[in-house]
Amino acid sequence: MSTVLEFDSVSAGYGPITVVRDVSLRVERGQVVALIGPNGAGKTTTLYTAAGLVPATTGSVSLFDRPTTAPLARRVRDGLAIVTDDRSVFHSLTVRDNLRLGRGKVADVLAAFPELESHLDRRTGLLSGGQQQMLGVGRALAMKPQLLLADEISLGLAPIIVRRLMQSLRTAAETQGTGVLLVEQSARLALEVADYAYVLSHGRVVAEGTGTALLADIGTLESAYLGGLAAAAS
Repeated sequence: MSTVLEFDSVSAGYGPITVVRDVSLRVERGQVVALIGPNGAGKTTTLYTAAGLVPATTGSVSLFDRPTTAPLARRVRDGLAIVTDDRSVFHSLTVRDNLRLGRGKVADVLAAFPELESHLDRRTGLLSGGQQQMLGVGRALAMKPQLLLADEISLGLAPIIVRRLMQSLRTAAETQGTGVLLVEQSARLALEVADYAYVLSHGRVVAEGTGTALLADIGTLESAYLGGLAAAAS
């Protein structure tokens, strides 16, 4: 396997506020890696640092086996795609026009999510949240990226939709060789599809292991999540 994303002792934040500290992680080609932890743990900041939206203040970020400080647009040209919890779609455009803005084939999106076909000429803002997220994820995967960053794509969606979205990431990893960094508040959903996972608490990696092993180690997950809640309440 080749490495599509690597953090080496990365710290990052906003202005004088450090949010993540000394984080090291790796995503290989064809691997789904989950980044889980309580609210405020630093998961989204870590993903934004991988995307080039937040600069690393210490340590190094490597993309596709090369150290990088490039902005998001350059990373996208090099093979990165990102989907966020706001669906990453243009609400005023039709579904068809949203798909045309991507670099992938419309047919590939419809193959993954065929229920979008009957909505191709409908304004995207009129779709349900689940349909919008299918559109965003499908468009990103149709680009056949080397690395997909997915940030809380389950937010506010029905479980049946979430499982379809998660399975689409798993399928892309297995059939396209896409590396996926999946940030999720729902630990169980993420671990069910993840090859490997990192648990963040207070901006630091406090546990890591295969998805299967962490699913079986409820004590470790409870300690991380309850520790994050205690910090938020203090």
